[in-house]
Amino acid sequence: MLIAQISDMHVKPQGEMLAPGLDSHANLAAAIRRIDALDPRPDLAVATGDLTADGRPEEYAALRALLDRLAMPYLLLPGNHDDRDGMRAAFPDQPWEDGHFLLYAVDTWPLRFVALDTLVPGSNVGRLCNGRLAWLDRTLAAAPDRPTIVMLHHPPFATGMPHLDRMGLEDASGLAAVIGRHRQVVRILCGHIHRPIHTIFAGVPASIAPSTAFQMQLILKRGAALQWTREPPAFQLHAWSDSGHLVSHTVFVEDFGFLERPKSYKAMEAGAGKDVPA
Repeated sequence: MLIAQISDMHVKPQGEMLAPGLDSHANLAAAIRRIDALDPRPDLAVATGDLTADGRPEEYAALRALLDRLAMPYLLLPGNHDDRDGMRAAFPDQPWEDGHFLLYAVDTWPLRFVALDTLVPGSNVGRLCNGRLAWLDRTLAAAPDRPTIVMLHHPPFATGMPHLDRMGLEDASGLAAVIGRHRQVVRILCGHIHRPIHTIFAGVPASIAPSTAFQMQLILKRGAALQWTREPPAFQLHAWSDSGHLVSHTVFVEDFGFLERPKSYKAMEAGAGKDVPA
């Protein structure tokens, strides 16, 4: 199974700029063309929050029009730039469970997908209350033998980027306790940071997808302000194998072309796998 993970699209209506010279609508459209052109094509796309710039109805309408171009089904979850009511109105066909939060579990594919809602209206910080953690515990307990991906917008771990870490998930200890009780979780997928980042959380590989809109500068120095960069839009491609491994790739939306390999490298590649004297 192949899963394309897009994140932090910050979509605005066509023709509106997210920042001077930054067209998040066009960037997502290009990402969708890139995903649809992959061979083999992904079976599913997941979008891990900050779907729109400001959570306005016209932004969700623009987002819907773009996502419906995908040649595969897609799953959504909210980020701090999103609005729950706006998402429910624009995407009533998403598998939202009844209730206030945008939570769901989907069992259609070889992997089970469990989505969490970490949105705190009016704040950049994420939170999981006791109710949402209890829901996650029950949901994971209901299918202990199904390999599962847990998805949330705010990373539950520190990235080493101090300014952004202050905007992460508040008190991730509850989530760690729940994840630690359910060994079928094979990956935690996040967004929010606008960079590809990987670590281990509660004994489970956890990763952050880059943004289709713009990337954040890698700044590890304390006290430094956020900086947006001109690094290219990108997404993650996760490949689930029959042997039970999930392998992840960062895919740039832009086509950078190919380099001509030196003859010496071609000779080495031609001899790969053959017995070569040490």
